Amino acid sequence: MTLKIIGFTLVIFIFTGGWAWTDYRSAVKNPVVLDKQVYIDIEKGDSLNRITDKLIDQNVAINPIWFKVFAYTSESAKKIKTGEYELAPGLNIPEILALFVQGKTKQYAITFPEGWSFKDILQEIQKNPYLEHTLNSTDIEALMLQIGTDAKHPEGMFFPDTYFFEKHMSDVSLLKRAYDKMKQVLQQAWHNKAENLPFKNPYEALILASIVEKETAVTEERPLIAGVFIRRLEKGMLLQTDPTVIYGMGEFYKGDITYEDLKNTTPYNTYVVKGLPPTPIAMPGQDAIYAALHPDNGDSLYFVSRGDGTHAFSSTLKDHNRAVDTFQRKKQ
Repeated sequence: MTLKIIGFTLVIFIFTGGWAWTDYRSAVKNPVVLDKQVYIDIEKGDSLNRITDKLIDQNVAINPIWFKVFAYTSESAKKIKTGEYELAPGLNIPEILALFVQGKTKQYAITFPEGWSFKDILQEIQKNPYLEHTLNSTDIEALMLQIGTDAKHPEGMFFPDTYFFEKHMSDVSLLKRAYDKMKQVLQQAWHNKAENLPFKNPYEALILASIVEKETAVTEERPLIAGVFIRRLEKGMLLQTDPTVIYGMGEFYKGDITYEDLKNTTPYNTYVVKGLPPTPIAMPGQDAIYAALHPDNGDSLYFVSRGDGTHAFSSTLKDHNRAVDTFQRKKQ
């Protein structure tokens, strides 16, 4: 009788063990993300039990026991990284844990277009729901110190680009990336600049690049416009560029520049103040920076809009006035 009980117990054990092993293999091998993408946010301090619960709450079809068994036996449990993860349909348990261990989190994007002002950047950052917002936009000096610079004026100091980031990245960290990239791009461009330029330092080149950026969106024209301004600087002529006037007007600019605006003295009114304005007026892109440091070697001193996004360039005031008549006053 005893042998029969032992034999029966052994059969049950073997059967149960075999069933468990088959169930485990099936649970690990089969897809557990079924119909649609799933997003899970693993936060600092989350235990394996908490992560398991989050997956179940998102309708990921895991067996919680086998999920934990695999996490521990594969030594994944202690290597899981925080962040938001995007789980695509068809993933199984090993693939999900591999994402968690590798830290392949979901990436969000934010774009700062060329020609934007620092105010534009702050507004774009403030409305982004995936960033951690820590900045006090009214204390610019403190903001710049957080980024890692003692520069007093932020305009033009951040490189226009699309930046990818993880959820909950701080706004300061994002701005520091844009600041560091502008610093790198400008330093490299300065190192490879043309000779005999009237700039004392890279910052002055950045100022001119920002003006070039605002004057034209046509890449081929940027060296031509930079050349005009370089020659004007060398001859001691006024730059007479509308974008600097507009920048100096600030909130008073309503879409048009009047004759009185051109006479009103501000540090940025290049119709009355010689030389470069004190700071950049926007974020220049790489093409504008390159143009400022590799200007056209022609002899033009003037340019006027043709009304189609391009400009007519002239070497003399007489030719310039004729171009103004043709393209602005519509006189032939």
